[in-house]
Amino acid sequence: MSCLASCCASLTCGLCTSVASGVTRSSARLAYCGLFGVSLIVSWVLREVASPLLKNFSWINTSDNLSKEWFQAQAVLRVSLGNFLFFGVLALIMIGIKDQNDRRDSWHHGGWVAKLVIWVLLVALMFFLPNGVITIYGFLSKFGAGFFLLIQVIILLDATHSWNDSWVAKDEQKWYVALLVVSVACYIATFVFSGILFMWFNPSGHDCGLNVFFIVMTMILAFAFAVIALHPKVNGSLLPASVISVYCAYVCYSGLSSEPRDYVCNGLHNKSKAVTTSTLVLGMLTTVLSVLYSALRAGSATTFMSPPSSPRSGDKKCLLASEELESGKGSPEARPVSYSYTFFHLIFALASMYSAMLLSGWTSSSESSELIDVGWTSLWVRICTEWVTAGLYVWSLVAPLFFPDREFY
Repeated sequence: MSCLASCCASLTCGLCTSVASGVTRSSARLAYCGLFGVSLIVSWVLREVASPLLKNFSWINTSDNLSKEWFQAQAVLRVSLGNFLFFGVLALIMIGIKDQNDRRDSWHHGGWVAKLVIWVLLVALMFFLPNGVITIYGFLSKFGAGFFLLIQVIILLDATHSWNDSWVAKDEQKWYVALLVVSVACYIATFVFSGILFMWFNPSGHDCGLNVFFIVMTMILAFAFAVIALHPKVNGSLLPASVISVYCAYVCYSGLSSEPRDYVCNGLHNKSKAVTTSTLVLGMLTTVLSVLYSALRAGSATTFMSPPSSPRSGDKKCLLASEELESGKGSPEARPVSYSYTFFHLIFALASMYSAMLLSGWTSSSESSELIDVGWTSLWVRICTEWVTAGLYVWSLVAPLFFPDREFY
């Protein structure tokens, strides 16, 4: 048996070494995304088996009145804290890197065996910390998760404007027609989806004024986006307005679906007290895709999150050159980094907090331990995110009117 265990350990180490050695400069960002995905799987697995395991740790199990939900939240928060420290330290180390000649550039792209060992040790050490430290981290994670949602909104705004600019820059009629078709389709989807939300979250025979307010506000915001964007004094476009409208409708839906299962106005889930495995998988997959998109977008965008040496958005030749430099094909004399390593790792650090809040129900034990991201806290976080998104988008349109001497991208 010991021989078999030794062989398994040897094969595992060999596999990790092989995978780590296969990470190239151009795939480093995907490798970090994969590591973050592994941390989510570990959090989820430990969440399911945490209660019987953590009860054996005397420094964690300090009372006989601790619930199963409390142990689950402890497991999730401790894995999240290890992940947060790993990416947070990397973010601090990478501050100020401007070109690939900096020695720290190789730390960002290489040394994967050492990084895997450090990550495992950090996560393991978190289970030896006292409960007070984890309680403080859980409190701070609520703010970190909110900040992650804010950054996600800013990245979405940047992406929609870049999408619109790229099609307009082609200066061909077919692309203008495509812009109009996509914009109209997004607006139709927004209002149709809002109508469906009325059926799902405003059941007949019940007073669901709060849900109606959220849905109507979403429709008003969508209409306001179009009016402001098409105003003669505003240099806006219908495509970003329509995409942001769809996003706001989706956030409204995710917020309403997070209402407690026994709430009479939650017509979508009020007949079920638990969620199926497929629902949990879909929810976690949505979270992973959201986090990965934010990280990859932050790593490739060329606006507010890029270093001064990065090419500006819209300059195709410079952007192509930056990609060649990152892959090592460009000139060895001048090799500026094409994105901010610090901001890239900061995204994952904040995403660690966000994922912990999702898996722990925003550290609220009022709901069943079988539910993920359910409760009034989750509802208001989503709705506030929608309103912040609306505010940021409107500000991006009207800011040039208030500050005409500044250049906005």
